[in-house]
Amino acid sequence: MAIMMPAADQAVLARRSEIVAALRAIVSGEGVIDSAAEMRVYESDGLTAYRQPPMVVVLPDTTEQVSLVLKYCAEQGIKVVPRGSGTSLSGGALPLEDGVLLGLGKFKRIREIDFDNRVVVTEPGVTNLAISQAVAHAGFYYAPDPSSQIACSIGGNVAENSGGVHCLKYGMTTNNVLGCEIVLMSGEILRIGGKSAENAGYDLMGVITGSEGLLGVITEITVRILQKPETARALMVGFAQVEAAGECVARIIGAGIIPGGMEMMDKPAIHAAEAFVHAGYPLDVEALLIIELDGPGVEVDELIKRVEAIAQGCGSTTCQISTSEAERNLFWAGRKAAFPAVGRISPDYLCMDGTIPRGALPKALARIRELSEKYQLGCANVFHAGDGNLHPLILYDANKPGEIERAEAFGADILRACVEFGGVLTGEHGVGIEKRDLMGDMFSEIDLNQQQRLKCAFDAQGLLNPGKVFPTLHRCAELGRMHVHAGKLAFPDLPRF
Repeated sequence: MAIMMPAADQAVLARRSEIVAALRAIVSGEGVIDSAAEMRVYESDGLTAYRQPPMVVVLPDTTEQVSLVLKYCAEQGIKVVPRGSGTSLSGGALPLEDGVLLGLGKFKRIREIDFDNRVVVTEPGVTNLAISQAVAHAGFYYAPDPSSQIACSIGGNVAENSGGVHCLKYGMTTNNVLGCEIVLMSGEILRIGGKSAENAGYDLMGVITGSEGLLGVITEITVRILQKPETARALMVGFAQVEAAGECVARIIGAGIIPGGMEMMDKPAIHAAEAFVHAGYPLDVEALLIIELDGPGVEVDELIKRVEAIAQGCGSTTCQISTSEAERNLFWAGRKAAFPAVGRISPDYLCMDGTIPRGALPKALARIRELSEKYQLGCANVFHAGDGNLHPLILYDANKPGEIERAEAFGADILRACVEFGGVLTGEHGVGIEKRDLMGDMFSEIDLNQQQRLKCAFDAQGLLNPGKVFPTLHRCAELGRMHVHAGKLAFPDLPRF
């Protein structure tokens, strides 16, 4: 698939050998990769429909090396694309033909575990799950848990503001990150936040979290850890109608009950997950809710009774309640394996990521069914029902002419529907290149220009991850106040887009 990206700077490409040599002087040994064969593994991230080999790959392992690489690239006018584990589903780490791909895979050390302050200080290449594993012996864990937590890096989680099945009660990444060390394109090293939950000044962590590698390169992160709840049990509730499951979600939240997690799958997703994991999912239902309740044992028992009654009032046809930790984990195993499970029944699929108000769930699912018929492509739905984060999986075969184009159009219409229903284009996967050209459906030009001015404060040359998030690139000088003097426009040499 082709997608419009910034035009390659031929002057930079002509100096490739010189650039590689300079980078090798900063990161020695195997830290610089420039052969076409070895760079092939970096040509895409989790959104494999788009591929582009980088000019060169650099794998630093210290903050100082990152600083020197960025400073050199800034001085030479070379674009840089940061990359974590490469699990992004929005193309956020897609390389550039004339750019340096800055991989952070060697930053995989946990620097400090501080149980007194309930924080972990970690490098960005550490996987999400590894943080929980490192503190599990003391009864702690890290709450955000994306389905890819065994592989995705905490640095990538911060870049995309990732969520997971337990974000309904415990929040997204932004609610669980307290501080970071970040290197600007100029090579400057900043420390933002720390171990305290409160910090003076602007909420820069809120700006950096979810910034998709456009503002700086994160080299250290301080995250909040929580004590494991005394009890956690899950209900697996089946419904004959998807609309009834959506109504059940609304009534549970309306009753003041905030589950640890509340996920929904439709029939195609249920069948795919059950064939893959054998979790005991009912196959004669149209929708399945997995609802986890946690806290003191007495409280959980009472909440289970209330949730079961609400589900019955919404017309549930099956209800199974976990009786052991192993059974609870099995309930979740199918949901967390839904993406690879669907990969077994379709040669290719696009995973979308839009968010809507909970009350719009039935309407959104009805629209997705209509679009499935329109584009003649299958779709399996798995989503974080508690906060309205949809993950429709559009099934297609890239070997069949025209199917990828239909899948992309199908996905774009789903995201436009999310905005139409009062939601947003992304919940946790980020904008990247996948949703970039839809940003105008949600934001006005004034909104987008103001967001780009914020980027300019961090990266005045626009060298960090260009071509992502914003549908139209502007020079930072253009976004300042336009002053016309004696009939002459400021910056007459700049092209007007």
